[in-house]
Amino acid sequence: MQLQPVLDIGGLLVSSFVVHAGLAIATLLALNPLLAKVRARRVVWNLPLAEFGILICLIGLYTILL
Repeated sequence: MQLQPVLDIGGLLVSSFVVHAGLAIATLLALNPLLAKVRARRVVWNLPLAEFGILICLIGLYTILL
């Protein structure tokens, strides 16, 4: 499998990192209600830092998988 550094979306050249970051943000937004329902936020001391860590992990996961 060959890694493509640039994606052609309707004639617009977009960096693959931007696409992976967009997918990670969309996944994080979808996970927020689930994390609130499980009440995972009450055990996290610094919520923005935890969300940023999850975002970085998701970007890495999408970079490896896609």
